[in-house]
Amino acid sequence: MAEQRGFEDLECYQLALQVMQEAYAVIRKLPPQERYNLDPQMRKCSVSGVQNIAEGYGRYHYLDSIRFFYIARGSLAETLSAFVVCDTLGYTSGELSRQRDLGHQAIRSLNGYIRYVRTQKQGQQEYGNGPVLRESPRPYHVFPDLVENHEGEDDPSTNLPIYSLPGDFT
Repeated sequence: MAEQRGFEDLECYQLALQVMQEAYAVIRKLPPQERYNLDPQMRKCSVSGVQNIAEGYGRYHYLDSIRFFYIARGSLAETLSAFVVCDTLGYTSGELSRQRDLGHQAIRSLNGYIRYVRTQKQGQQEYGNGPVLRESPRPYHVFPDLVENHEGEDDPSTNLPIYSLPGDFT
């Protein structure tokens, strides 16, 4: 039996690593004028795709995990866009079809994993699935010298008049 390594065993993680490696190969071909523009942006988005998959895997509640997987998906799409930009500007040639296939394959795999995680609903039993904290509508205290005609009641704890804003805030 092979050793299990956690997130490293995920197909979407392995594909995201390939996308990152491809991005770094393209970065090495960029001209010097892209050193402070396209180069760092490609590094950040390609690494972000990989790292957000790992971070999402490490979260306990499935909704928290999915949030990181969505960020990873956006980073993979951004990396794919950088491949298109490099091709459009003539920094690469003949590579876009392969890069596009790899990027879409990584995104499809991640979408499948998101769907799987959503069906498992890990952590729902312990933490619930709905909003945990809600604010109840609170009265606003307005100082009498700022309001000319006060006809409301006073708050017994502060002896200040209570004014409620018009409308329903529930």
